[in-house]
Amino acid sequence: MKKLFAEFFGTYWLVFGGCGSALLAAGIPELGIGFTGVSLAFGLTVLTMAYAVGHISGGHFNPAVSIGLWAAGKFESKDLPKYIIAQCLGAILAAGTLYLILSGKEGFSIDNTKAGAFASNGYGAFSPQGYSITSAFVIEFVLTAFFLIVILGATDSKANTQFAGITIGLALTLIHLISIPVTNTSVNPARSLSQAIFAGGEPLSQVWLFWVAPIIGAITGGFIYKNILGKEE
Repeated sequence: MKKLFAEFFGTYWLVFGGCGSALLAAGIPELGIGFTGVSLAFGLTVLTMAYAVGHISGGHFNPAVSIGLWAAGKFESKDLPKYIIAQCLGAILAAGTLYLILSGKEGFSIDNTKAGAFASNGYGAFSPQGYSITSAFVIEFVLTAFFLIVILGATDSKANTQFAGITIGLALTLIHLISIPVTNTSVNPARSLSQAIFAGGEPLSQVWLFWVAPIIGAITGGFIYKNILGKEE
């Protein structure tokens, strides 16, 4: 249970910190943190939780990461459903907390006819810069695959694992710097689901892509590391 609670709280912190920075701090005129600040916030959530609870659960905080680690032979299949449920519950509770906070501001409402509603992900008209479904799928697939390669490499027994949390956190920051304009960045099905539930409408109908593309990307990244990069000569 300690492992599941660690994944629950870690994913809560990721969504609350990352999506919270986008919803509460990014758009303030002259003082807002913008794309760069949101990217850094997502990276910092993973970095801080990696050191806080990573030693308890492995610090996945992401269903795609858990599946990718399973594909690489680094995670047991029997624990996979429990981790994914804990991650999704943590993400949904964090989104609910953000909704409660935002509801305290006069005039707050979620306009789910526009891109990025409640920090949701999207493609086509719901992409921040109008990128197609193909573009969205490709970028989510590629970035999640590389994210798994970074995670597996940084935590490899041959690596200096003391800095793994920093490396992984910076990788997630870089991922957001690249892809916020395309999809508002997912690479994490739990994060996408939680925001889409509260946004509803088209963002919720598009959430399937932000499960499928990251999961396939994670499996690919896990396979590449296991069979090519991490394989003994």
